[in-house]
Amino acid sequence: MKIKITAALLVSMLFTISCTDLNEDLYDKVQDGNFGNTPKEVEALVGGAYSSLRGFADNISNNYPTCEFVFFLNETVSDEATIPTRGTNWYDGGQYQDAQKHTWKADNRLILAAWRYNYTGIAKINAIIYQIDKSGLTETAKAPIYAELKALRAYYYYNLLDAFGNVPIVTNFEDTSLPSNSTRKQVYDFVEKEFLDAIPYLSSNVVYSKMTKNVVYSMLARLYLNSEVYIGTPRWQDCINMCQKVSGYTLTPDFFTNFATENEKSPEIIFAIPYDSKAGTVGNYMNSMSCHYLHRLTMSVSGNDYPWSANGMCAEPGVYSSFADTDKRKKCMVAGDQINMATGTVIIMDNGEPLTYTEEVNSVADAKDNQGVRLGKYEMKAGETWERDHDLVIIRYAEILMMQAECYVRLGSPDLAKPFVQQITTRAGAELPATIDLNFIDRELLREFTFEGRRRTDNIRFGTFFLPWWEKDATPEYRSIFPIPSTVLTTNKNLKQNPGYPVN
Repeated sequence: MKIKITAALLVSMLFTISCTDLNEDLYDKVQDGNFGNTPKEVEALVGGAYSSLRGFADNISNNYPTCEFVFFLNETVSDEATIPTRGTNWYDGGQYQDAQKHTWKADNRLILAAWRYNYTGIAKINAIIYQIDKSGLTETAKAPIYAELKALRAYYYYNLLDAFGNVPIVTNFEDTSLPSNSTRKQVYDFVEKEFLDAIPYLSSNVVYSKMTKNVVYSMLARLYLNSEVYIGTPRWQDCINMCQKVSGYTLTPDFFTNFATENEKSPEIIFAIPYDSKAGTVGNYMNSMSCHYLHRLTMSVSGNDYPWSANGMCAEPGVYSSFADTDKRKKCMVAGDQINMATGTVIIMDNGEPLTYTEEVNSVADAKDNQGVRLGKYEMKAGETWERDHDLVIIRYAEILMMQAECYVRLGSPDLAKPFVQQITTRAGAELPATIDLNFIDRELLREFTFEGRRRTDNIRFGTFFLPWWEKDATPEYRSIFPIPSTVLTTNKNLKQNPGYPVN
């Protein structure tokens, strides 16, 4: 059997790929012609594309979407979350402090992980498209497969558009040349076209964790919502139009159903990354990255049937208190005394002080072990393994409602926004103001989507990203996008650094 190897392309883009334990083949080696000719084989190929969403880890960086790098990058540069240094822990060369202070450099590992996560997914999809090209399928049979794969690839490119702006567009698996930057406008146009071209061939049904018309409509709505940031052209009405095409979803009555261990049952989730420890998936350990090392004692009498916690990310001061006490969503954070289930008393830390999570954090460079309210949005319970079984939520119907509300406010029709916001606040038990303005929308987005990995994008769209906040001075405009990682520039001399950042 002939094997075509295209390692040069992968090396040029710093796509060092490592297998995770997903029982999937690694598509840097592609079998020509003799595979992908039956429905089962095609399903296996497309499944490999979706498995790339779970990320990977190697000796260069952690690239899981739920890890302290990829997911926490957008969180810790926002006004929502931080990873403070606690004694000798969580310093790691100052990379988290730099994220908080908006002083990151091109060698920051969080930024490298975000780049590699997305481009590795793209490289894998390009390889699978190549394999479908070489299969014996008819063009008619190929069309819906291409649509699904290209829509998934466009999702990765949307992430890159949002984070890095001027990135290379690589779609040809056989092209081994070193690519150059595309402009942010070119990437924007590419993402839009790929999504629009896919729509006629995608399923109209509600299909969990797959690229469907609904998912693409939702992604286009995101694109148009942030269009003014990306290309300088507002497209508020286009965002509304796409939101109104989404159908088949409702808000789940219980907000936390979206984040339960078996959250695939939620009627609200439009797109998610599935995880199942029994199926051998790897990478979903986000719940272990926030709470104190002794938090396991709050889970069971023995404290031995809950994974280790890393005492890392917490909410920035002011986030927890921005929720009214009647707001049910406030429980997405873990605060106050932490009770030892075996003794019924407050857990005592190694330094002899009680484990009481406080909203106060001394500083990003010198925080106490108990400082900072912790992430508790996804269900935590005894019996969990390091690899959690809840799926990582990417898009849910609440976002569709809030996007429409925001766009109506921006178009000067706040009364039209009210029915959309009211659905959100009613479920939360929160108060709906008499007048809905952008300031309220901004704060409501914070409360509804806390710890969902999207706050940086909202900060930039509302302009708050550039203002001083806790442990951060005013941010220059050029930092609305990240620098291209220094190792990528070293590997590919055709790439240019993003404006404002040092060339070397």
